[in-house]
Amino acid sequence: MTKPLVLKDIARLAGVSEMTASRALRDAPDVAKATRAKIQKIATELGYVPNRIAGSLASQSVRLVGVVVPSLSSFVFPEVLSGITKGLSSGPLKPVIGVTGYDLNEEEEVIREMLSWRPSGVIVAGLEHTDAARAMLAAAACPVVEIMDVDGDPVAHCVGISHFSAGRGMAATILGKGYRKIGFIGTKMEQDYRANKRLTGFQDYLQANGLEVADLERYSGQSSIETGRELTETMLARTPDIECIYYSSDLMAVGGMMHCLSNGLSVPGDIALCGFNNLELLRGLPIELATTDAHRFEIGLKASEIILANQQSDETRPDTVVELHPVVSFGASL
Repeated sequence: MTKPLVLKDIARLAGVSEMTASRALRDAPDVAKATRAKIQKIATELGYVPNRIAGSLASQSVRLVGVVVPSLSSFVFPEVLSGITKGLSSGPLKPVIGVTGYDLNEEEEVIREMLSWRPSGVIVAGLEHTDAARAMLAAAACPVVEIMDVDGDPVAHCVGISHFSAGRGMAATILGKGYRKIGFIGTKMEQDYRANKRLTGFQDYLQANGLEVADLERYSGQSSIETGRELTETMLARTPDIECIYYSSDLMAVGGMMHCLSNGLSVPGDIALCGFNNLELLRGLPIELATTDAHRFEIGLKASEIILANQQSDETRPDTVVELHPVVSFGASL
């Protein structure tokens, strides 16, 4: 665990008094522009976060664990949060949630605000951050766990799956079923790094077997059943002889299935479908969807266990990387 940066450190490095440093970081007008810029640059590069716990509490932490996720509008992250809550339930720590909307600049601000209250731990979805956010996480005086993904360079502790491997695994499953003309439909592909890694792994496996994705839809909006239905209709109109569609999420695949069934298409007789996440809502479908279990609850649970183990120890523990392995569920739609 890193010793927290304090205002005195920033002032010393900038060669000014603590009062001047404090005023500069608050954008006070009575600090020279060049001095203010110098102080703010040092603070940003070092990941300094102002301490908002007043007086006698300044050297302590609150009994909260900051959890930073991109969205709560799907079924994915609530299940992760359930795992975190379950893991923390036996002790005094409680989760507090920040939502970023898949925006790295917004994530940076959420992380800054959360760390300013000196939480007992921080759990952040994903490995991609702004430089400033990464610096803050690296300098945090509490355990930090990045979750959902292991394809990258973690700041500290990490729990997740390889999305590249998940994409390859589904491609292998589809090819093993004999399909060759395969489409992909994904949402928020410019911002969802994990979905992009799955697509890269998917394409990598196809190319290794002499194939390319026959039709590709990279929708910029949110995942939803309605969007999945509309994009499936578009793809089938554009490429009517497509044999199988791989979706970036189960929600989209459910919409695709609804379109096919309502238009008299047999699944998988006329078209095969598969998604990602193994959501609970799939249990109510008329045809069991092929998908990949990404271990969302287990990821949340293990992340909370790492926070507790490190928060309760006076010793600096080595960084922990826990990789869970995605499991393809064949369903009846392939």
